[in-house]
Amino acid sequence: MNFLIGAFKPACNISITFSDGKSRKQVPMKKENGKTIMVSLFQSKESIAGKVSIEPLQGKKIEHLGVKVELLGQIEMYFDRGNFYDFTSLVRELDVPGDIYERKTYPFEFSTVEMPYETYNGANLRLRYVLKVTVSRNYGGSIVEYQDFMCCDCSNLSFAWLMCTRFAIILHLRQSTIASKWKLELKIACTLSLSIIKASII
Repeated sequence: MNFLIGAFKPACNISITFSDGKSRKQVPMKKENGKTIMVSLFQSKESIAGKVSIEPLQGKKIEHLGVKVELLGQIEMYFDRGNFYDFTSLVRELDVPGDIYERKTYPFEFSTVEMPYETYNGANLRLRYVLKVTVSRNYGGSIVEYQDFMCCDCSNLSFAWLMCTRFAIILHLRQSTIASKWKLELKIACTLSLSIIKASII
């Protein structure tokens, strides 16, 4: 029985830390399971840097096809849970194929990251930013670790209202058309125009 339990454990522990994590402002974020965690807060066009540490379990080695870290901006609609639409996707390759026998640390940096939307968690959709580390493997499946963070433009007090308007229209388009044939850029362009018109009327 212990053998079976151990077979499903990940072969390593992965940790993701920000370079200025100790000094950067931390804010609460509610997860899908209802738990609240503290995450780092960023603004658009800031650089995001840190370290990824991979430590094999005692007595094991990690044979991998490469290690990478991605910075993703994603939208998830609650009637389509589990399917994320990426509007931002940046990648840094951390390691070439090889073996990891002991704890190994990789620095990373995404310079002047453009984050066009604030983090949002509403009744119909969720918009999030996340760091995703992937250790690619031939067998046993890839090992993946996530680190959430938040984006907030504190200088724009009306942004949240505009976001709700934009994505309410996206939600309407998604329900009334075959959304898989719409490019996200087209959706955002349409909703931006309609939001400006609505704001002008009000």
